[in-house]
Amino acid sequence: MDIPTNTFKRAIAKGEKQIGLWSSTGSIAAVEMLGHAGYDWLLLDTEHTPTELPDIISQMRVLVGCSAEPIVRPAWNDTVLIKRFLDAGAQSLLIPFVQNEEEAERAVRAMRYPPHGVRGVSVSSRANRYGRVTDYFKKVHDELCCLVQLETGAALERLEAIAAVNGIDGIFIGPSDLSADLGHLGNPGHPDVQAAIRSAVDRCRKLGKPAGILAPVEADARRYLEWGYTFVAVGADMGLLRKAADELISRFRE
Repeated sequence: MDIPTNTFKRAIAKGEKQIGLWSSTGSIAAVEMLGHAGYDWLLLDTEHTPTELPDIISQMRVLVGCSAEPIVRPAWNDTVLIKRFLDAGAQSLLIPFVQNEEEAERAVRAMRYPPHGVRGVSVSSRANRYGRVTDYFKKVHDELCCLVQLETGAALERLEAIAAVNGIDGIFIGPSDLSADLGHLGNPGHPDVQAAIRSAVDRCRKLGKPAGILAPVEADARRYLEWGYTFVAVGADMGLLRKAADELISRFRE
């Protein structure tokens, strides 16, 4: 028995565009439905949702066999949270609010076993098929993908140093928090924010490091892809559901 191949990690390393979707509803049925829609990846969020570890396990289970690779976002860059999601079988993590290379190194070390990290060892977990993957410890690091989220001007100033940390597989720009930090709360379309977003991907391309971003507005998503972003979440389940519900009721209220 073997562990799954992380196709998302390999795709972004080769520069292949990966179109994703953000999932915040916490609904297992919604995740399963979205998993069969044809997206390359699906972000399962625990930072801004009430979703907890058992919910994430159920969501990952319904994605088995789907086209969408699950990416889990822990609530924080926390060694214990990261360990639990990895033991639960998550292979790709998006670590929020990484500000510098030291915090990036902390994320990487949390995802690696000694001597290269501090991940606690469980000989029987969902990740190693409850002990049936006998060479799990030898192969696991090749299949784990560490993405770090840069969400402030200070973090962007440290982009090159963060990207240079061994074990960082991709840089993700958080447009909402970035716009707030730059003084334009709720306005990621402000020219200053857009300039920062474009500068970030230009710098990542020079470094050969894949860059990702959330872009629920279609025009933004297409622009970011043209600029060179490799993995882009082109929508969010909460927004899609709200928009469809509002449009439907408005037609009946006319």
